[in-house]
Amino acid sequence: MAINKNHEFEDLDGIKCSIVEKNASKNRVEFLKELLEYNRYKVIVVPSPPAKVTPLPKPIVAATPTVNTAEVPSIPSEPVLPETPPAPPETFTVGVTDVMFNPTNAIFGRTLHTPDGHVVTLAYWEQKETLAHDEIPYFENIN
Repeated sequence: MAINKNHEFEDLDGIKCSIVEKNASKNRVEFLKELLEYNRYKVIVVPSPPAKVTPLPKPIVAATPTVNTAEVPSIPSEPVLPETPPAPPETFTVGVTDVMFNPTNAIFGRTLHTPDGHVVTLAYWEQKETLAHDEIPYFENIN
C-alpha cells in the first residue's frame, strides 16, 4: 500500500508494479511504453476496470387528464425507450516492474531521457510539447 497518492503500487497481471498512470488512452499508453522502455523499464499494461455505472433516474410522468376517446382521433404511440449511456472509452493502467519508480521523482529528478538524448520535461511527459527542451532548467525560465 502506498504511503501517499504519489507512489502507488498494484498487482498487474500477477506482477507487483509501481503505477505510472491509470485510465490512460491507447495513444497515451503507446507514448509512455515507448519512453519507459527506452529508459530500460519493463512496462506492464492492463485494461482499466470499467467505471461503476449508476442507473438513470426514472422520469417523472405527469398525470394526464381523462379525455373522451370518441372525440380524439387515435394517434399511434411509439414506445419510449430509455436512453442508454454511451460506452465508456477503453482505458488502460500502465505500470513498471521497478517498484522504486515514481513518475514525479523521475521527471523532476531529470532521470528520464527521450530517444533523441534530451531530458524529459514535464511538458513533454504531459504531451504538451513534442520536443523536450532541456537547455534551460525550469527555475531559470522567468519570462
